[in-house]
Amino acid sequence: MAIAVKLVGALRHLSGKTQFSIEAKGQTINELIEKMTSDMPELKHTFIDQELNDSRSNSLVLVNGREISVLNGYETKLADGDEVVFVPVVHGG
Repeated sequence: MAIAVKLVGALRHLSGKTQFSIEAKGQTINELIEKMTSDMPELKHTFIDQELNDSRSNSLVLVNGREISVLNGYETKLADGDEVVFVPVVHGG
């Protein structure tokens, strides 16, 4: 089994994918983001802070419908069958 990843809004347009499966059992959200940006470099500028070289995405991240801040943040471990959703946060002014 694998992890289901869903991309919403601009992330869907950048990647050309709405959802996909990825083998990420036992990995953290950080490791998932690293794998995703390796497989889809067009997402790197969205998910990796270039100045800090840190995978703090500019997105709301949900694991099985729960925002990762109520879990273990970017160190949240993933298991087979989990669903991870990335929703971009839009800033304006």
